[in-house]
Amino acid sequence: MQTLSQPIQPINPLARSLNGSGLILVRPKYPENIGASARIACNFGIEQLTVVAEKPPDQERMLKMATHKAAHLIHELRIFDNTREAAEPYHFIVGTTARQGKHRVLEKAPYAVMQELALLAANHRLALMFGPENSGLTNKDLDLCQFTSTIPTADFSSLNLAQAVAIHCYELSMAIHRLEESVNSDGESLYANSYDLEGMYEHLEQALTKITFIRHTNKTYWMRNIRQFLSRTKIKKKEASLIRGVCRKFLWHSGQVGKEEREDQ
Repeated sequence: MQTLSQPIQPINPLARSLNGSGLILVRPKYPENIGASARIACNFGIEQLTVVAEKPPDQERMLKMATHKAAHLIHELRIFDNTREAAEPYHFIVGTTARQGKHRVLEKAPYAVMQELALLAANHRLALMFGPENSGLTNKDLDLCQFTSTIPTADFSSLNLAQAVAIHCYELSMAIHRLEESVNSDGESLYANSYDLEGMYEHLEQALTKITFIRHTNKTYWMRNIRQFLSRTKIKKKEASLIRGVCRKFLWHSGQVGKEEREDQ
């Protein structure tokens, strides 16, 4: 393994859950694409850049595209002559491909893959692997990957290397962000559990029955549809509590109105 000289202190304010994460660029043709990938990696908190190549790429051409913000990734560039060694430090690797050969599994889109990968980010080293601009990763390269990803495109499936890197880094960053938003500072889930949901559905059923939106003859049908609809929204504890509060207030108000009507008679 070779490392280019003149290391610079990394500037990586977005690292968060991506500590030890990296990009692996396998036999890239153009140093400029490496530099652009470094800049993208820096934007999304990717901490390491690895290149598989027979000789070090032109540093000046890489730095020109990396800009000074991502220069540290170029100066600390890890270079190997084979993909196996490049992959060794990582626990989980996503291999990117546009090809759908008969011996390959059906790849998922980046969004779906990163949803799975984000769950592993906190305690594992993750890597995104990209192949040469003209041919992509080989089956042997993909054998080293636990996940594979394909960017959905129209008839023309060729993307620039840096574009593919940007799409995958963005999707990984957003997947981790969504995951972080789902837990509080103590690491507890913010989403409603079954106890919260069942209490909410009971109050909904009572309120909807009160206004005769549902009746005893069609109660099961409508409540099942309501459950299916609301389950797709991934309700949080606060939201379930809010819905229950609205239903309780409505039921109380309905009871008061009924009481006043009886007293007037």
